[in-house]
Order: sequence, then structure tokens, then C-alpha cells
Amino acid sequence: MSEDIRRKPERPVWSHKTEEGFLERFLKGETEEEDLPAPTTGEAAPADTGETPPGGRQAEGADGEPSGDEGAAGAEALKERVIAVLRQIYDPEIPVNLYDLGLIYGIDVSEDGVVDVTMTLTTPHCPVAESMPYEVETRLLSVEGVRDVHVHLVWDPPWDMSRMSDEARLELGLL
Repeated sequence: MSEDIRRKPERPVWSHKTEEGFLERFLKGETEEEDLPAPTTGEAAPADTGETPPGGRQAEGADGEPSGDEGAAGAEALKERVIAVLRQIYDPEIPVNLYDLGLIYGIDVSEDGVVDVTMTLTTPHCPVAESMPYEVETRLLSVEGVRDVHVHLVWDPPWDMSRMSDEARLELGLL
């Protein structure tokens, strides 16, 4: 057999990066299937149109990187929007959001819209151990300016009640 026959053809790939917010609008019925972006065969470099790309990068210097103060301010504003969304995701067994419950150990936001979240759950045997990280990723991808999300589920250090915010303690009657 020739080399060409054994090689698998490239399959079209549709990514959430194709058009920011498209998937969410499509799932809500705000967009028709005909409006789907054309699939690509990999990650193509964005065309230099002079417009702000979907990741929200602005204020680039001569080297193409965001200028220090404006890029950092944009990342900080994006982090605040990420925290606001995390405060809308609730633990199914405890009526407190993940952020105030202390399940979010770290949030790193890069200037180009990549969000890394380090989180845990109340116990490794939590019934949502498989679905909660996916929900966090999906919800954060809907935040304006977020280009990509990486959720890291960790068990060390283990979660305990001392990680809860005062608001969460008040909500649960522990204050």
C-alpha cells in the first residue's frame, strides 16, 4: 500500500475559538445552523485586519505584545468577570457558590485571554467530581474576553471549612 492510502485524512475541526460566544448563542437558539462558521482543518493564524480579535487583546506595542499597564489592567478586569461567573456556580449539596465555598484555589488570567483555574471539591467522592470541572470550563468560556480555559482539579491541600468566605459561613449559619 502506498503512504497516501494509509494516512488518515484530516477531519474538519470546529472549535469554541472560531467565533467567541457562538456556541452559547447557538444553544440558546439565537442563531441558525446555517450560520455555523466554516470548519477548519486546524488552528489557523488570525488574519491581521487591524480589528480587535475575539480574545479582546488591545493596546499592543511595536513588538505585537500588549503594553504593560493596559494589558495587566485588562487581565485584572477579565479576572473580575471570571470571579463573577464562578460566584454563579453552586455546589449541588451546599447552597453556596464555588468561589465563596473556597473550592477555587487559584485563578491565573493571561493578557491574551487564557484562564487557568485550580480548584478542588469538598471530597474526592463528590457526586459531581466528573461534571463540575467541565461546568466551570464551559461557563468561563462564555465570559467576554476569555479565549481558552484550563481547569486543574487538585486534592492537595484538601478542602476544609476554614477556606469558606464570611459570606458563605453567614449563609450556612456558621457565624
